[in-house]
Amino acid sequence: MRLISTTRRSLRRLLPLLFLPFLFTGCGPQQTLQGIFAQPRTPHEAYARQLRQAGLDRTALGRDWLAAADRALQDSLVVTLPFRETGLFRAEQAFAASYRYAVRAGEQISISLTLEPATADVRVFVDAFELDPADPRPRALASADTLSRSFSYVAEDDRQHLLRVQPELLRSGRFTVRIRRGPSLAFPVHGKNDVAVGSFWGVERDGGARRHEGIDIFARRGTPVVAAAAGLITRVGETPRGGRVVWLADATHGRHLYYAHLDQQLVQAGQLVQPGDTLGLVGNTGNARSTPPHLHFGVYRRGWGAVDPFPFVRRPDTEPAAPRTAPERLGQWVRLTAPRTALRPAPTAPKTKPATGLPRHTPLLVVGATADWLRVQDPSGRLGYVPAKSVATEALRREALAGPADLLSHPTAAATPLDTLPAQARVAVLGEWSGYRLVRNAAGQVGWLRQG
Repeated sequence: MRLISTTRRSLRRLLPLLFLPFLFTGCGPQQTLQGIFAQPRTPHEAYARQLRQAGLDRTALGRDWLAAADRALQDSLVVTLPFRETGLFRAEQAFAASYRYAVRAGEQISISLTLEPATADVRVFVDAFELDPADPRPRALASADTLSRSFSYVAEDDRQHLLRVQPELLRSGRFTVRIRRGPSLAFPVHGKNDVAVGSFWGVERDGGARRHEGIDIFARRGTPVVAAAAGLITRVGETPRGGRVVWLADATHGRHLYYAHLDQQLVQAGQLVQPGDTLGLVGNTGNARSTPPHLHFGVYRRGWGAVDPFPFVRRPDTEPAAPRTAPERLGQWVRLTAPRTALRPAPTAPKTKPATGLPRHTPLLVVGATADWLRVQDPSGRLGYVPAKSVATEALRREALAGPADLLSHPTAAATPLDTLPAQARVAVLGEWSGYRLVRNAAGQVGWLRQG
């Protein structure tokens, strides 16, 4: 124990070396990935580099911090957007949380992290990555730390993305992370939203000879059709299939927006426009003469061709529900009440066969909470989610020890003794697991005792 305390005192003397100002590499809501990559290193990478330069990678806590960062990129929990979770990090343990989520090309992903006011000065590194099945190395997308813990970016492809949240060493606090989707383009029909879309990408056309390369947005004839992005009008013309059409080049993002079946065109080629500027009026010209008035809207990406426009214009996610679990439960132990409960990789994961789950009364450390789920760590160190209703917070029982017993840090024979409890010491049993029971003594200290 003296060696651990000495190491921590040494770390506290060295840690001020790491508090040098870093350039902020996050981005505001309107910035693109090109702006995000202007800095050569993320705040997390710069902090890790200074850890090594200060020799802290040769200490147990320093090694654990670096290992937790790498492990988070390989072993993330799966979440469904929109997502919100409140979590806890503790000074005595290196911590990194990671969340994996699916995105569609054209969605703008907004990420924010807030801390309790009492710990608002803690540096927390927030990094988003793209996962490519063909490449084991995650590709960095966007980052933030002290100056702002919020950023947004536009998804370039249908992929899995990963968010890592990691605080600096030797700091404690509670955080709330939010991940939401929104459109990267303005809606192209004035006064409408994605509810007005009546025909979607990929629907068969001409008896199956081709597929719909856009979406159809239905509105009254004469409804203004507006620019969904700032850019240059590259073409205004008429074709047999599209009728009266307008092409808008969104050079910032390397895409072309296609407006078809217009009743009137109100712009000219070479004209610069801003989001919301009127380009024409809804109609049914071209091969849409037998259908109600609507706008055919298409998105064409440089080097890709046509892509599904819906994610580009979908409505933003609503604010996800707050956790129903009281904040003080974070960092506390609970126990399972069902006969068998599986740790799930996601708050909405399908049920696992009961035979493979954890037994009743298994103690679980609460490290995070969503609306109806708890993110927990089992006694072996595995992370996962369990329904909040499947655990109890009260002690299993209270008992007096028959004889002296070592209070252990972990449920293993090689664990470090935290204390020796005398015979007849009264303890509250918080749970049982694999021949050990988790107890809390009269002084409030929590540890493990061997059964029997």
